[in-house]
Amino acid sequence: MSAAVPKPRLKTSAMIASIAGEGQITRSAPFGHALVELARNRPEVVGMTADLGKYTDLHLFAKEYPERYYQMGMAEQLLMGAAAGMAHEGAQPFVTTYAVFAARRAYDFIHQAIAEDNLDVKIVCALPGLTTGYGPSHQAAEDLALFRAMPNLTVIDPCDAIDIEQMVPAIADHRGPVYARLLRGNVPVVLDEYDYQFELGKAKLLRDGAEVLIISSGIMTMRALETAKALAADRIDVGVLHVPTIKPLDTATLLREARRSGRLVVVAENHTVIGGLGEAVAAVLLTNGVTPPFRQIGLPDAFLDAGALPTLHDRYGISTEAMCDTIKGWLR
Repeated sequence: MSAAVPKPRLKTSAMIASIAGEGQITRSAPFGHALVELARNRPEVVGMTADLGKYTDLHLFAKEYPERYYQMGMAEQLLMGAAAGMAHEGAQPFVTTYAVFAARRAYDFIHQAIAEDNLDVKIVCALPGLTTGYGPSHQAAEDLALFRAMPNLTVIDPCDAIDIEQMVPAIADHRGPVYARLLRGNVPVVLDEYDYQFELGKAKLLRDGAEVLIISSGIMTMRALETAKALAADRIDVGVLHVPTIKPLDTATLLREARRSGRLVVVAENHTVIGGLGEAVAAVLLTNGVTPPFRQIGLPDAFLDAGALPTLHDRYGISTEAMCDTIKGWLR
């Protein structure tokens, strides 16, 4: 009997939290590079952060435009208040921190100083959902629920490097406050196969399928596409509808795709099943009288464990393998 081959030791880091698979094509710091390019012809663009420039890829902007870069220290409430002041004076601040700090520590300052006055501040936050293994202090599992409830705020959850690169000029052209989740560091390239173009407020059907429709955002669109390819080997035909803009939702596209008969509709999100994309889609469908078989794949209503990301993604059902098993179970 041959000896079992030991599995490689899994590692995780709160700072370098890449979700790229082994051998997957990536691009380094797509947000930082896109913001540098945007700012070349837009002198009003400034970069602001709370001691996290290196860990939100804003250090690239700081190197290129040091006179337009503001490091506010570990003071997220001050960061949001200062960004509001800059916007009042005609600047267009791109503000970065971790999603937990924006959602839980600076929420009131965003609400009162930025959103109520409908100011042109772009809040771009790393470590969304379960993209770090450092436990509840760093896992922003409920950020979309919180920010969906804030008036005037546009909310975005991009899938990959292409989505992020195209999102930056799109949100710069949009006048008003934006909250965007950020994948930083070496970010997977996924959407290049699908003739994709980011449009604010628009969902995109990346892959059609007759038996299952996965409606997804963020990294879960990558997982949904992997799931669709894997299930095709079992002759299960899966479509994928990518929803990068969580608010406002593209209700017309959602209703058009969900109305097609005979399909199980599954919403997959890197977020708690409470108050995120799944419940938003369910509300749209029910209020319009569209009632397909409906399921959710997302994080539980719980404080999540610390550990290595592959282990955690399996544990909480958002890995590709877990999604395949779950969907096959539902179809049975």
